[in-house]
Amino acid sequence: MTRDPHDLRDTGLRTAVAGGRSTGDMLDGLAVCASAACMIHCLALPLLFAALPALATWFDPGESFHRIILAFAIPTSAVALIGGWRTHRATPPLILGAVGLALMALGILFAGRTAIETTVSVTGSLFLAAAHLANWRNRFVRKTAAAA
Repeated sequence: MTRDPHDLRDTGLRTAVAGGRSTGDMLDGLAVCASAACMIHCLALPLLFAALPALATWFDPGESFHRIILAFAIPTSAVALIGGWRTHRATPPLILGAVGLALMALGILFAGRTAIETTVSVTGSLFLAAAHLANWRNRFVRKTAAAA
């Protein structure tokens, strides 16, 4: 029996309209971009504030920024990583993602201790980005194997 290229049921997820990518693939991509934005914020913003003291008094995202990012990261990551696990059954991305989210949440507790907060938050962001990249790769490998 040959596979119908228009049959979207083979991945267990419905394919999104844009570009033939699955919703899970797009969520993983969005989560990787969000992790990168978090990392840029954690690493570049303190350097920018140190270099431009006038800017630091004009613009301060405050500690609510970290809570907003975490509130975005948790549901996005949960949907993407759990959806990926349902497709490929690989647990390392789930574990790596959970550790990353936990470190990002722990970073909030170190508010005011910039070096510790930045180190913990960036490490969590890297773990989370690695989890989404692994999830993406596992989805791709599964789709490639299914198409063969």
